[in-house]
Amino acid sequence: MLLWPFSWTRSVPPLPLPEIKHLHEDPQSLSSILLHYTTPGVAPPSARSDPKLKPQERPPVRFWHLWKYGFVAAVKATELTGAVFAHQIWGPKKKSWGIEMTILNSLMRGVNRHSHLVDITTIRLLMGLAGLVPLPSDALVSPVTFNVRKRNLRGILAECDQKETGNRELTGEWVVGRRTWQWKKARISNEKQKKRKEKVILYIHGGAYYVSCAAAQRTITIPLAKYTDARVFALDYRLAPETRFPGPLHDAVSAYMRLVEDLHIPPSSIILAGDSAGGGLTLALLMYLRDNQYDLPSAAILMSPWVDLTMSCESWDSNEPYDIIPMPAPDDHLNPVALYLGDNMEQYMTHPYASPLFGDFTGLPPLLIQAGDSEVLRDEITLLAHKASLAGVEVRHELYQDAIHVFQLYPFLDATSRSFASIREFVRKLLPQIGSEVPDKLGEQAEKVIGNEIENQLSPHLKNLRSPGRGRKHISLNLVSIQGGLGFRPA
Repeated sequence: MLLWPFSWTRSVPPLPLPEIKHLHEDPQSLSSILLHYTTPGVAPPSARSDPKLKPQERPPVRFWHLWKYGFVAAVKATELTGAVFAHQIWGPKKKSWGIEMTILNSLMRGVNRHSHLVDITTIRLLMGLAGLVPLPSDALVSPVTFNVRKRNLRGILAECDQKETGNRELTGEWVVGRRTWQWKKARISNEKQKKRKEKVILYIHGGAYYVSCAAAQRTITIPLAKYTDARVFALDYRLAPETRFPGPLHDAVSAYMRLVEDLHIPPSSIILAGDSAGGGLTLALLMYLRDNQYDLPSAAILMSPWVDLTMSCESWDSNEPYDIIPMPAPDDHLNPVALYLGDNMEQYMTHPYASPLFGDFTGLPPLLIQAGDSEVLRDEITLLAHKASLAGVEVRHELYQDAIHVFQLYPFLDATSRSFASIREFVRKLLPQIGSEVPDKLGEQAEKVIGNEIENQLSPHLKNLRSPGRGRKHISLNLVSIQGGLGFRPA
């Protein structure tokens, strides 16, 4: 893990970034490059996204095109065999990569060349299969459905808010470590435990704004809950192209307002978190709350956040051989920027709520920003960390060597466990040290509502469980029948 030189974690000395070229050579070059991201509406000269781009229709696939699926399978099998052979003979592309990373890289590279063979519905269905994997015995997942009501929102979301009648539903899920849940269930008289400050994390998943869901990201939300000893609410926001900007932001704001206003959770007890597109939505949520004078949460955790829809940074090319995120072609029907912005590309592509790198970070709470030095978003994330630091935000920027985009999804990577250990340190130790707002203890009403939402989906065996010894099998088996999950090594 390489720490950003401007990190406020003074106990760790700044380290050089020898693998990173151009952008990372000195702070002045970073500041000069940031000049291209100061004016919303004006894209950098190196922008790869065309503001006049329109969403494309998927080319029709006829019966006589079925041979193409076999051809792609044969090509991928050949590429995979070659990659495994090269790994064994000459070593991996990156020094620290194991065979799992080599296989993943081989499978994912170049998939955009065959995107015409698949539609969004199929991709979502395949990703949703992650929800069928059994949960680990030390985690609880409870699905939640809630109505979106009118909240007299201001600014860009005022129009969206006025359309709400209280009948539209959003879904999400509470994710809690078994140890945390048992502690909340037990009636503890220990004074130290009584004074313990509660944390609730609102998690916004990634997926390029058009795929994935809360269940598919459980390899992140489960360890996030366990490492931080917090209750995580993972939101399923509406996806593109059915819902375009600023619709997903409206859902994120609605989820936050529900925690604060309906569940009576103090903003100081809330931490936002998100990965990839969800990281961009997390920053947009922070900016919206600040711009419209709402109370801000205590901090935010950003995992490989996508903050520049213009895709203007050099790492999109230099890290292309290593990352699993392909560069979308302008005429691809799965181009995520076109799907998300629709016919308003020119109006919104550099809007701070769509591309937060173009925004003002003044007044935002502390940020923990994690990225891999081998991911295509590396440079824009570096610019984000530097720009936020210049705006006076307390920033901890962590760059993990040889890691790819949202590497936290993959439990077999060593960087994954180290990143969650760093998140634990950030939440438990560093936030109190920098004097951020002290979290309040959740009131009885908030505890009751959250507890009811979690327990409504649990079996009687789980509701009455008190000790970690008996009943472990009940936890795993009963939760599978509720909604599937993904396993993860215990913290």
